[in-house]
Amino acid sequence: MFRPGVVLAAAAACALLLVGCSASGSATTSTRSHPKVVAAFYPLQFAAEQVGGSHIDITTLTQAGVEPHDLELSAQQVASIASADVVLYIKGFQPAVDDAIAQEAAGKAVDVGAEITHLTTGGAVDPHIWLDPANMTAIGNALANRLASIDPDHAATYRTNARALAAQMVVLARQYQSGLARCASRTIVVSHAAFAYLAKAFGLQQVAIMGLSPDAEPSPARMAQVAQLMRADHVHTIYSETLVSPKVAQTLAQTTGAKAVVLDPLEGLKPGSTDNYVSVMQANLTALQANQGCRS
Repeated sequence: MFRPGVVLAAAAACALLLVGCSASGSATTSTRSHPKVVAAFYPLQFAAEQVGGSHIDITTLTQAGVEPHDLELSAQQVASIASADVVLYIKGFQPAVDDAIAQEAAGKAVDVGAEITHLTTGGAVDPHIWLDPANMTAIGNALANRLASIDPDHAATYRTNARALAAQMVVLARQYQSGLARCASRTIVVSHAAFAYLAKAFGLQQVAIMGLSPDAEPSPARMAQVAQLMRADHVHTIYSETLVSPKVAQTLAQTTGAKAVVLDPLEGLKPGSTDNYVSVMQANLTALQANQGCRS
């Protein structure tokens, strides 16, 4: 668990020893030719890579294969936040990141969801904004504006790159709109409530076994409720996730005679993966088309 006093003290000691702590553990110098950008987790890393390109140095707090909701920060990671020029995060998504930013980088942080209209699930704000490509465009624009302000020599490049990211997102959204235009079922049953933004953007209805946290255990009553809905709506697929155990989805699939298929909430990549945001979103579209009875 993230303990501010212990971790921040360690970070301070690290700084006093002048070892230049970073998330990778490698030494850095006090002068940098590129703005240092810290991304809280993968989709923000992708946006930073697209917008910043070779003009920035990127550190990601949530490593490949790690589920980001309950991230705990090391002293080195807190030090990387403190020394960053820009920290990209979504307020409320990762409490440890929120705490570290409040104490170490409040003036350097960009809450990429600040200008996005949020949805709510169970009365709580849904942070999974990146699953709507239009929101990724907004994230890219917010980052380009911040980078331009701290590195004006490359401002035109950052804004050009943000426009290129926006063009990618337009193409992706059109693929979804076309691919999901004619589907036998528009109800998607998912293990945790990560897909509301995607569902709203493309005319689907999300039914989640669990709430916004993938670690929560659904009650027997909730399992029975979802099973009843699946039978009534003739739903034959339950979508599990990449970085979370599929046990709950598989259990409900066995109960209802449905199949469990991966639909990736893109909270992170698998270790060693060569995929990126666009390729995973395209794989999600393929999975939805195949399992929602969509016709081309």
